[in-house]
Amino acid sequence: MLDVHDLHAYYGKSHILQGISFRVGEGEIVSLLGRNGAGRSTTVKTIMGEVAPVGSIRFKGARIDGMQPHQIARRGLGYVPEDREIFPGLTVRENLLLGKKSSGQRGRWSFEDAFELFPLLRERADTPGGVLSGGEQQMLTICRTLMGDPDLIMIDEPTEGLAPKLVELVRGLLEKIAERGIAILLIEQKLTIALAISRRLYVMGRGHIVFEGTPQDLRANHTVRKEWLEV
Repeated sequence: MLDVHDLHAYYGKSHILQGISFRVGEGEIVSLLGRNGAGRSTTVKTIMGEVAPVGSIRFKGARIDGMQPHQIARRGLGYVPEDREIFPGLTVRENLLLGKKSSGQRGRWSFEDAFELFPLLRERADTPGGVLSGGEQQMLTICRTLMGDPDLIMIDEPTEGLAPKLVELVRGLLEKIAERGIAILLIEQKLTIALAISRRLYVMGRGHIVFEGTPQDLRANHTVRKEWLEV
């Protein structure tokens, strides 16, 4: 579904992504792991058209590199940024409405679907997004992206800064999304979550892919975990 080949990206003269290649199949949960500064967030920003790409990015068989972010989103690629980017002055319901497909197009996700995935959003439907907790805001931004009816959703650090109980809620939400056939590219630092829910994993280091394999492969590879993941 998503096929990235020999992808490079630059911030000014800094060569951030140095020829990375990976894929995400239909319905897969694939995690992209690595320490801060490895290039993981730049990868999803480049795929989404926020950073100029050099290389090939195919989504559902068609080239999307060079397209604008709104054009990529309309093709069914969703993106949840690390900083959430909710609208604090709008209610939960209004934030969800902003993510909804344009009128005349019926998506697979409704308000009721979002509230079923995360019932607390129903209780807070008329509450401004700015007064929600960090975990609630994370749930809101994921659900808002789903309202756009993506076939694949890229989620950047969804558990960052969350209490353990909320981390488990996010994990459960991701599993429910995958059960509906939505592919997920997960950018994550918490190895335990990535190992538990991913079908395959990639590890990044200094702008390169340094490991590809299954959770079982990564558990067995102490060298990769020590050199590229452990603090």
